[in-house]
Amino acid sequence: MSPAGWGVASLHDAVQKNVPLPVTNLPRPGWEKPLRIRAVPPPPERPAFLAHPRLRRASTITQHTVAAALEALGPDTTQIQNGALRLGIVIALMPGCVTYSRRFYEEVLKDPSVASPLLFPETVFNAPASHLAAYLNSTAVSYTLVGDESSFAQGLATAAAWLTEERVDGALVIGAEELDWIIADAAHLFNRQTIQTGGAGALYLKCSEARVASSKSSEGEIELGAITDAFTFASSSQRFNSAQSLRAQLSSDAGDLLCLGTQGWPELDAAELAAWQDWPGSRIAPRELLGDAFTASAAWQCIATCARLQRGEFPAANVSIVGTNAQAIGVRFQKVS
Repeated sequence: MSPAGWGVASLHDAVQKNVPLPVTNLPRPGWEKPLRIRAVPPPPERPAFLAHPRLRRASTITQHTVAAALEALGPDTTQIQNGALRLGIVIALMPGCVTYSRRFYEEVLKDPSVASPLLFPETVFNAPASHLAAYLNSTAVSYTLVGDESSFAQGLATAAAWLTEERVDGALVIGAEELDWIIADAAHLFNRQTIQTGGAGALYLKCSEARVASSKSSEGEIELGAITDAFTFASSSQRFNSAQSLRAQLSSDAGDLLCLGTQGWPELDAAELAAWQDWPGSRIAPRELLGDAFTASAAWQCIATCARLQRGEFPAANVSIVGTNAQAIGVRFQKVS
């Protein structure tokens, strides 16, 4: 779920066209000048899953999470709901469930006596994971990771470990974020050029006969070839060093694809661009086209990369994720012959 639309096909088409999506305005209370955003469009039709009791009042972030999860799981959804397949769930968030938090505190400030307690459960970080597990009737392990963009890659590493240890039969890794004026405003304080968005993306990992974590689809199987170490940073200079260390642990084959997490703003992208300045092959940067959605942006990087590999455009690809404020980490995918 992205500003390009609902579904992987919409995301792939937007990245293929390589044209930034239109920017719209979001009113900011107390300001005459609105914030610039790229919003996720509504679905073509009301999703059937919203009729589930746990999802009737769910916030947008949960709706996007469930939609992304169901698309990734495909026919395995029924097996999970019937208890025939053990599913591990990892959801990565940064600001997380913001809209209902803002609404709840707005009501409290206006008139505490009428503030709706029904909003409060949706304000916690693990609300999307809880709703998703309830919808899928999944009783296996479920984690919520709170961190910057790199937490999505940490989720992939966690899922791969579960599969290797045979704790689960399949693992779903999701990056999800919500768009709200309070998030766009906060990001605006750090960099006025950034364009915020929201949405979700999911990768479904299973083990092949060779015991490797892989992302499966009807178009082919993609292997999760490697995940680098996590290189933390606390300053601008350390950010450059972490990006260089990330690059050093990934292959640099001219025939491969590189997927960057750059936004198109020099001051934000400098460390990552410096690390990959001599990359010999093709490169894409979905975030420059879609906008900034933190962990969801990292998920879109991986999904857009896998889509290109599934279509046979490249044999392998590197995904570079230099987080906002915590660490840099990279992922390598490759097409299974």
